[in-house]
Amino acid sequence: MRVVIAEDAAMMREGLVRLLTDRGFEVPAAVADAEALRSAVQETAPDVAIVDIRMPPTHTDEGLRAAVDIRRDHPGVGVLVFSQYVETRYARRLLADRPSGVGYLLKERVADVADFVDALTRVASGGTALDPEVVRHLMRAGQPTAGLTPREREVLALMAEGRSNAGIAAALVITPGVVEKHVANIFAKLGLPSSDSDNRRVLAVLRHLSG
Repeated sequence: MRVVIAEDAAMMREGLVRLLTDRGFEVPAAVADAEALRSAVQETAPDVAIVDIRMPPTHTDEGLRAAVDIRRDHPGVGVLVFSQYVETRYARRLLADRPSGVGYLLKERVADVADFVDALTRVASGGTALDPEVVRHLMRAGQPTAGLTPREREVLALMAEGRSNAGIAAALVITPGVVEKHVANIFAKLGLPSSDSDNRRVLAVLRHLSG
């Protein structure tokens, strides 16, 4: 798998390069600013790009704007935003039209290398990987969920993270059958089509939350 890295902090950038190459990934480019990221994606055709949000010259939202551009101009390239910050407006833009092959993880909340690598692989394969804190921000900023019960909101948050029914059941210590009932209620209340596919189900939820 080919991975391009955009991170302006040199130690973090080199650490990501070493972490990924040690695990068999190819890193054809590791850059420090958004323009270099755009060029690297154009020139190397990676499977996925890891993108920080705040990079030179203004250290505001250059990385996220570049991520949006990559999603538009290179639809086959997955994008994993890896940052200290939650920027809901651009997260919604990343998810709005094609909420697949995209992830958003918060640096301080990634405690396990295996989890990070799994998220990166999932995004490169067209899946999603969202930090629970990002999901909570999207739920607050998206369409109202006031009609859901507290338990349904818990289930919805776990669905948006990409959890299967079995994973949700384990996290909430309830049976898979109870999860299925909650999921059906959520789809009905949010006006979403039901689906037997976990990935399509997550994408439907994300599309709703980012709308």
